[in-house]
Amino acid sequence: MIISQKQQEANRRNAQHSTGPATPAGKEAIRFNALTYGLRTRASILPDENAADYSQLWDEMEADWQPQTRTERLYLETMVTSQWLLKRVAESEQKIYLFIAFGEERFKMLGYVAKQRAQLERSFRTAIADMKQSQNERQARPQPQPIQTPAAKSAPASVAKPADPPAPRPDYIMSEGQQSNPIYCAPVTPDTR
Repeated sequence: MIISQKQQEANRRNAQHSTGPATPAGKEAIRFNALTYGLRTRASILPDENAADYSQLWDEMEADWQPQTRTERLYLETMVTSQWLLKRVAESEQKIYLFIAFGEERFKMLGYVAKQRAQLERSFRTAIADMKQSQNERQARPQPQPIQTPAAKSAPASVAKPADPPAPRPDYIMSEGQQSNPIYCAPVTPDTR
């Protein structure tokens, strides 16, 4: 479809008036305007979701997997985020059945939900496999033996060495603020409209 020169100039003039919010407060206010189902959002926790539920999921999976390295914590984060988003996908599927009339649009949205579910399940399974491999490799590594000196050889053998302290939590701060559990959030990309 070809438009006239006059219409093209009118479009350019009108575009100058609709530049969107300019202040940080205005941008924050419209942040979720286009969010219908929450399937493509970058934030792990939406305003209507419970952050305590996310923290509980994180704590339970951390207790199950007990990550010891930064890499293992990243695998854990992928697993937690995948499970959290799978829950959101299930809720979105319910909303599609309730609010979209039977027809082509419903089937299109259900197809998208199925694709998202498959991708998240694959991400979860891959993170589990990577976590298991990392933990097996870590456990298979020989523990360094302390160098014994002649004085240490004559020391009594009844002195027990204390256990190594657990690996510290990562000291990075996620973009949504410092919390006890990290919340996955991809980098914010500028609005190109």
